[in-house]
Amino acid sequence: MKALITGASSGIGYSMAKYLSSLGYDLILVSRNKDKLQQIQKELKTDVKIVVADVSQESMIKDLYVLCKNDNIDVLINNAGFGMFGEFNSTDLNREMNMIDVNIKAVHIITKLFLKEMVKRGSGHILNVSSSASFQAGPLMATYYASKAYVTRLSVAINEELRRSKSGVHVSCLCPGPVKTNFNDVANVEFAMKGLSSDYVAKYAIDKMLKNKVVIVPGIKMKFILFFNRFVSNKFAAKIVYNFQKKKEKR
Repeated sequence: MKALITGASSGIGYSMAKYLSSLGYDLILVSRNKDKLQQIQKELKTDVKIVVADVSQESMIKDLYVLCKNDNIDVLINNAGFGMFGEFNSTDLNREMNMIDVNIKAVHIITKLFLKEMVKRGSGHILNVSSSASFQAGPLMATYYASKAYVTRLSVAINEELRRSKSGVHVSCLCPGPVKTNFNDVANVEFAMKGLSSDYVAKYAIDKMLKNKVVIVPGIKMKFILFFNRFVSNKFAAKIVYNFQKKKEKR
């Protein structure tokens, strides 16, 4: 069994690597941080191949596919991603375009390329790491929320296509709330509610993925929030999210 994980050098990706290794999976770990990947390679007991790549670069994504397409990937996890805080009219456009490249474009291309190989074999799991943010508009993190909405909707749609064709390939989407990772440092925010541990989220997600769960939401609190969100208007939900996001702003 073999799994490929992007954004594997820290946070949820690192926790997923540890858990999959404990289940006996050999790993292909992808990140820009070579030193951290080499450290993880030494920690884990199963075979670990590291690939240093920036998935915001389309050429590197295609090189990754060429390098790994014959490895018979059983589990593909698109975990690389980041956020940015601020009002839309003041956030840096270049940084936003980079976010879209990582959060949307990389997920789209990697999923498409490796899905073709899985469909040929008739088996495989793809887990796209999205966010609970994908279910509503996100004032003060508008681009991030929108990018994750793309990931969630794309994943659910592809999985339905596969189900209709009676394929043995399944696509799942992880939609956590706050998780204790370095996400906040990159986005320059602070949690407004207590985050779940990345180890818990990783194990929960992988266990559900292997049971073919499509949309995976860890944590009772976040499940309740998303359930409540069904009964309010988009306008009211946006007001709530704005107030929630404002509390994250670092002072």
